[in-house]
Amino acid sequence: MTIDEVVLLLKASLPNVTPLQELILRSSWEGKTYTSISLEAHYGEERVRRVASSLWQLLSDFWKEPINKSSFRALLESRRLSRANQQTINEFNRAATAISLEFPSSPVSLESRFYIPRSPIEEQADAEIAKPGSVICIKAAKKMGKSSLIIRVLARATALGFRTVSLDFQQADKAVFANLDRFLRWFCANVSRELQLESRINDYWDNDMGSKVSCTIYFQKYLLVLASAPLVLVLNEVDWVFEYPEIAADFLPLLRSWHEQATRLEIWQKLRLVLVSSTEILVPFDIGLPIKLPFFTNVQVLDLAQRHGLDWTDGSHVQRLMAMVGGHPYLVRLALYHLVGKGGLERDLGRLLEQAPKETGIYHDFLRQYLLALQEQPELKSAFYEVITATSPVKLEPRVGYKLQSMGLVTMLGDRAYPACELYRLYYRSQLNSSSQLQNARVSELEKENEQLRFRASLDELTQLVNRRSFNIYLQIEWQRSAVISLILCDIDYFKIYNKTYGNTAGDDCLRQIANTICNCVKSSYNLGLVARYGSLYFAILLPTDAATAVDIAENIRYEVKNLAIPCEYPGIGGLPATVLTVSLGVGSMIPEPDLEPTILVEAAEKALYQAKRRGRDRVVLN
Repeated sequence: MTIDEVVLLLKASLPNVTPLQELILRSSWEGKTYTSISLEAHYGEERVRRVASSLWQLLSDFWKEPINKSSFRALLESRRLSRANQQTINEFNRAATAISLEFPSSPVSLESRFYIPRSPIEEQADAEIAKPGSVICIKAAKKMGKSSLIIRVLARATALGFRTVSLDFQQADKAVFANLDRFLRWFCANVSRELQLESRINDYWDNDMGSKVSCTIYFQKYLLVLASAPLVLVLNEVDWVFEYPEIAADFLPLLRSWHEQATRLEIWQKLRLVLVSSTEILVPFDIGLPIKLPFFTNVQVLDLAQRHGLDWTDGSHVQRLMAMVGGHPYLVRLALYHLVGKGGLERDLGRLLEQAPKETGIYHDFLRQYLLALQEQPELKSAFYEVITATSPVKLEPRVGYKLQSMGLVTMLGDRAYPACELYRLYYRSQLNSSSQLQNARVSELEKENEQLRFRASLDELTQLVNRRSFNIYLQIEWQRSAVISLILCDIDYFKIYNKTYGNTAGDDCLRQIANTICNCVKSSYNLGLVARYGSLYFAILLPTDAATAVDIAENIRYEVKNLAIPCEYPGIGGLPATVLTVSLGVGSMIPEPDLEPTILVEAAEKALYQAKRRGRDRVVLN
């Protein structure tokens, strides 16, 4: 038996099994001491021992043999539920279901009997949230159980005595995303409100230091100082921020810096972050504990069916349902709800599955949402239609594959995709085929418009270079196909002072001149490179070439930028590398390997750039 089966059998057989008794059972199964149980549960150790003593006597009487804490798991784990035990559980489930049946339209509450743990995910999240300065990144498509898991993470944090704040970026007005400063002020104001603290943003905000530093000071000197206990900050729908690349490019590195500061500053150890997104983030953000919610297994679907009072012990019903919906948590729960509810499908799994991919089926509203989303994105629609009509996995362009996978419509095997479940294949094959026949002309027109919009959206408005978001996608692609790859990161020396001295108009003109110079250097030296606006002051040059060639190109860029002779005289500031604008360049180069992420190349170039600045600027450094 598993511990879940033991607990369920006891609940079905004995009156009033208390939450503390269940906690003692589960914790003892895991080998925890009474001391650790009392600390986790916030009960006195003497009370825990007293309840445990009577509990072991209760179990001994039930199984008619001596059972204690040390023998509990050893005695029961090797046994199987008897037919009588299973019958008792089924009757208990049927009776409980009649009272507590829930339509699966919202997160599964803490009190619900229909929450299915996906071990070891819950245990990992519980352990991580207790660690000082920790970060948990939860990624999954919609209706996969993210909100239900968050409820349990927050409950765990509350049980530990932590303060909790949950922000949803979907609630932010569009105007909030106008620029980074406004976004971070909104962010700080809402955290203050949730903590029931007076907003004192103006006292800590300094335009000369910038929004990111001001936001950091606000947390460090105000919010965390006043926090008497650790603060768990849940950021829901982080992917909404990625609709605004210029904000995302600064916001996520800011969160990373807070996480890193926790290793050396005690005040930052109070903050624990939980980042929740419905997409695969294309921008590198590999910090903390990553959690991806998988589909239910056959065993988990059987467990959930039994909790609904269904007698599916032979496994054939589970296999038939899994063959259609693939273990998708919401789709499984919706089917079970209708099979035990009063919707005309009671116990009729065959009829439910027959109707499932049709407009008359129980999944129509859910499937229709994705259909509308695909209609608005012809490129995704075309790629997905190719996947669902193919007889084998289809190779997709990485960016398209990421998007379809993030929506939960496909499963990726490397760069090849197949439908996430048979329901999607059957429903969308019919719907998209009909739609395509009626709208071929319009789709073609929309595809052209969409391509033009995507091209414009991929460019930095000021320099007309590729922006950072498109650079990250291109880097993923080049990492997969290049034999050797080099990255140059270029930073304009003391450019913030230049902007402050000569004004933004002169600064913008300067950026355009340097961008053109870099492009000309790359084109004349190596016509296959990609030049991108990597940040407000940074340029990135990606080259499918070796380190020696990349260093030569970087030196040429440094020389030609200096040759522009853009004057920069700053009164009262000494130690400048020259009286004209200069650049510092860091070069990273490596042979891509399948088990490595391309972020390792970015980190190498960043370290080299940092060394170039420390050594006096106006130079090239290879890492």
